[in-house]
Amino acid sequence: MILQSDDTNRVRTLTLNRPEALNAFNEALYDATAEALLAAADDPQVAVVLLTGAGRAFSAGTDLTEMQARVSDPHFVPGKYGFTGLIDALSRFPKPLICAVNGIGVGIGVTILGHADLAFMSSTARLKCPFTSLGVAPEAASSYLLPRLLGRQNAAWLLMSAEWVDAHQALRMGLVWKVCEPSELLTEARRHAEILAAHPISSLMAVKNCIAEPLRPGISAASARENAYFAELLGTQVNAEALAKFTAGRGM
Repeated sequence: MILQSDDTNRVRTLTLNRPEALNAFNEALYDATAEALLAAADDPQVAVVLLTGAGRAFSAGTDLTEMQARVSDPHFVPGKYGFTGLIDALSRFPKPLICAVNGIGVGIGVTILGHADLAFMSSTARLKCPFTSLGVAPEAASSYLLPRLLGRQNAAWLLMSAEWVDAHQALRMGLVWKVCEPSELLTEARRHAEILAAHPISSLMAVKNCIAEPLRPGISAASARENAYFAELLGTQVNAEALAKFTAGRGM
């Protein structure tokens, strides 16, 4: 099962479960995660969703083998929701969303944090947005959400440099809310999730909507800009060479 789900005390924990691929998102995982968020949104027994990863990674981003296939394989079949469907589900998710970054996060494993209401990070984890090293554009409305969350210069460095950021840098930037020792990460994230989940869901949703609704037009516009640039740059010579390097195991 590529996405595990567990319910405890009105908290639904979703665990990305492709540890052999560092929880990289292929079309199946994009679909499963989008479907899980839509189901949690509609479930009256779920007050909070906690998202984490299995193994040593939170998520290594989009599966680059599939990204290459999207460019080169005329028979490539996209998923039902895919990347854009997941981002739509995230941006519209009406309940508190907490991320527990247990290991490395790359690409969507970082930009997903812009959609989180709270983010916890293991002290040994690290994060990277590899967009410029892959010759592509940013994603997941990160060009809009991250400057608001981190300030323009921190966001610019994160999105442009393709350099690793450690947990304490991420905390100073404001990308995550708390840094925990690895053995304490899920305990702390779940403890905070259960504090929220003890409150009326209707009230939690009202607060979430008051925070999120003003951002949604900006998220939609940023996603459209990013997707247009991404489509323009995907498959160019620079991108093709970078993908070949990464899929050969030399880029990470």
